[in-house]
Amino acid sequence: MRPRCMLASMLVMAGLGSASAVASAQVPRPKAPPPPPALPTPARGLPTAADVRALGDTFVAVAEKTSPAVVQIDVTVGSGESSAGRWFRADATTRGMGSGVIFSADGAILTNNHVIEDARAINVRLKDGRTLPARVAGRDPATDLAVLRVDATNLPVAAFADSDAARVGEWVVAIGSPFGLGHTVTTGVLSAKGRGGVGMNAIEDYLQTDASINPGNSGGPLVNLDGQVLGINTMIVSKGQGIGLAVPSNIARRVATQILKTGRVMRAWIGIGIQDLTPQLAAEIPSAPTSGALVNTVVTGGPAQKAHLEPGDIVTKIGARSIADAQDVIRELFLHDDGEVLAMEVIRSGKRYQTKVTLEAKSETSPPALPVERKVSSPQGLGITLRDVEIDGGSSLAQIVAVSADSPADRAGLKPGDVVLEADFARLPLSADVQKAAQDGRLLLRIRRDKATFYTAVR
Repeated sequence: MRPRCMLASMLVMAGLGSASAVASAQVPRPKAPPPPPALPTPARGLPTAADVRALGDTFVAVAEKTSPAVVQIDVTVGSGESSAGRWFRADATTRGMGSGVIFSADGAILTNNHVIEDARAINVRLKDGRTLPARVAGRDPATDLAVLRVDATNLPVAAFADSDAARVGEWVVAIGSPFGLGHTVTTGVLSAKGRGGVGMNAIEDYLQTDASINPGNSGGPLVNLDGQVLGINTMIVSKGQGIGLAVPSNIARRVATQILKTGRVMRAWIGIGIQDLTPQLAAEIPSAPTSGALVNTVVTGGPAQKAHLEPGDIVTKIGARSIADAQDVIRELFLHDDGEVLAMEVIRSGKRYQTKVTLEAKSETSPPALPVERKVSSPQGLGITLRDVEIDGGSSLAQIVAVSADSPADRAGLKPGDVVLEADFARLPLSADVQKAAQDGRLLLRIRRDKATFYTAVR
């Protein structure tokens, strides 16, 4: 309660003797009570409760729009295991579960290749409760994608987004059948784009998400808030939490379209082998850039040779795309057809060059056989033993016949049987040439192992 104001009096005394006077003060008017403190105004841009409810409504709308086009895939294969989903044994067969997304209204379904690989029987469960037998229309192990066919019409179809336009940090929704729990919806964000180097597939250009993905989600869609497919969920990184990977929609749509048209996927080819330009390799190459794709093989008569590319060239640009690593080259070539002409930028001996390459249909070329041993030598300090072998045409080069444990050569990944195609940029070296190049305690070698060719640095 507010205290009342009381009448105030004051006794005034002055001089000799006494005198008194009473001074009365006017009673002040009561003050109006102050207004209650205002609630703090939300900072600009912070979500309100209504905003959160609206976001929840958006997730509901995405699930309602996209779920009818998502299917559960039940697979029967021979005895064994698969990463596709939950397996159990029955009648000497093994059953697995995965997911898929309807790509066309006449029964084409896009999923992962590993979901249906080695399948003896495939059944597809639709959102409306129907179960239909499916057959494989085509597979592409390089991207881990496959297309199934069911005999049905007027099926609900998922719309596909432009995955290149997706932004890191935007909301995404995963829909699938983890552990056989059909049409499960999980949410998260697009964590990263262009993930590669996982080592699971030949072509790796993944979207990363923290939306919960489990066995059985494989082949199901990762969608944006417009209900459009951004990617096909493919795998999880088991060493961490919240790291799921999906094949981007632009790759998935291209693969599916080609399979439906021809039954297979044709890829453009330029006839080079490439690897990442690592800091260790860049340190051995004069005036090398900090990133790029290092050419380690040029196929005789191939498009790259016609465009005057050579081993040791560093690819820094294809068309409008800057090249940071070998995966960038693979991604860019995948998006083009044979017959197209692409501009390329390469760095050779510190100088930048421009060239144009005409893409061709991919073909396989086997390396020449390696016959007869000539002589054996061991460069000091590297931990390798070499011999000269004769190759096609009568010329000779060095081959590694032994590698000492925990030696510089061992740490560089060299193995017995590796053939030395280049030593410090000298082509087709003999053992003596390798030994001479190793006198300074460091070597840049171009190695051929079986059908693979690569550079490695030995110190």
